[in-house]
Amino acid sequence: MAAFVGRICGSGLLNSKNGVTLQKVQQFSTSRPWTRSQKLATAAGIAVGGAGALLYALEQSVSASGTEVHPPELPWSHKGVFNSLDHASVRRGYEVYKQVCAACHSMRFIAYRNLVGVSHTEAEAKAEAAEIMVKDGPDEAGNYFMRPGKLSDYFPSPYPNEEAARAANNGAYPPDLSYIALARHGGEDYLFALLTGYCDAPAGIVLRDGQYYNPYFPGGAISMAQALYNESAEYTDGTPASAAQLAKDVSTFLVWSADPCHDERKRMGIKSLGIILVLGSLAYYLKRHKWAALKTRKIAFYPKEK
Repeated sequence: MAAFVGRICGSGLLNSKNGVTLQKVQQFSTSRPWTRSQKLATAAGIAVGGAGALLYALEQSVSASGTEVHPPELPWSHKGVFNSLDHASVRRGYEVYKQVCAACHSMRFIAYRNLVGVSHTEAEAKAEAAEIMVKDGPDEAGNYFMRPGKLSDYFPSPYPNEEAARAANNGAYPPDLSYIALARHGGEDYLFALLTGYCDAPAGIVLRDGQYYNPYFPGGAISMAQALYNESAEYTDGTPASAAQLAKDVSTFLVWSADPCHDERKRMGIKSLGIILVLGSLAYYLKRHKWAALKTRKIAFYPKEK
């Protein structure tokens, strides 16, 4: 600022003969008052920021007031920005679902064709689909018939309807697991903690018939019994089937089922970052090339002597 004032004084702009006074220069240096649109934009920004802070505080207070234990954050191999799913774990998780979870839970949004190129080859996926029988028809005579499954068929449901599912599970309805990893707060951390967190109910907690205690489930009382034990499922690749390994693999499988495009999405993100980096560098160079002459020019004012 001092240098700016010095240049003005040196050029003679403040001389009385030039008709320019210090007061007028100060008027040019003062900032202009805000317009109506600027005031509205500032008020809207403050309101949005305050509302966001209020919602965050309310969410934290509600989460802190719950009776369930919050699951710890685990170091999953796919948590990184550039990390993909463990496809061997996805395959083992499918085996756990098929041998244990499919007895009660459906996955009606996942078809056998989705397994191709992810955890199974096309021939293996066809063999998996052929193990089920699907009601199809009508045929030329108008009759329905049973046929082996195809790649286009979806995973079968263990119950024909919701009423049958509730009747078989003491009134509780086993949720569909297709998007369960996205439907529960905590995702795979919650699923792993829930599957491995069964314990005896503490003093003061009364459980009804058919209920079990799990501190990670809201309220603690859950109608699903502990399903995963050591060697409760068998892996085709020979991996030791401990309870923690089973829970880890089926949680990874459910992450994939909730987001089948997980790896492709991250791959496209890497490509997009590369393109943005190249185009951004080119744009910066062109900007410097085009505007360098205007940005670095010096405008000098020489008053005409009388």
